[in-house]
Amino acid sequence: MDEKMRNDVGFMHVYTLRVRYSETDKMGIVYNGSYFEWFEVARTEYCRKFGKTYRGWEAQGYFLPVVEAHCHYRYPATYDDDVMLYCKAPRDHMKPSSLLFEYQIMIDCDTVLADGWTKHAFVNAEGKVYRKDNKFHEWLLAEILKLSAAQ
Repeated sequence: MDEKMRNDVGFMHVYTLRVRYSETDKMGIVYNGSYFEWFEVARTEYCRKFGKTYRGWEAQGYFLPVVEAHCHYRYPATYDDDVMLYCKAPRDHMKPSSLLFEYQIMIDCDTVLADGWTKHAFVNAEGKVYRKDNKFHEWLLAEILKLSAAQ
């Protein structure tokens, strides 16, 4: 998928990393659990591009525990490959109580290694789910609308 097409569907390139030896298995293939770690890197950097860090959210009383996760493995990555992490938060999956992040892990700008999603609850420091009056949700939705309008 080329860069223009990816931008048209809302994905933002957020990070490039080189596969470390510790992320591979005995066969030299990236271990399946590493992709979920990369999803975390992608969503952290995605939100950082909007000017908010996880540390900043937590300081304001917003926590985003993962409540569901899925990964579709398409093509193997190996040691020393450069992989690109793409992320988006589709606004049609955003609620004051939860949101979904979608991911693509790519190599060579046209090969999808894996894609997937994570669903997160919006909770406070005591673990209580926000049902309304979620300022973080309002902020993120506004940022995503700005991104969509710019495309």
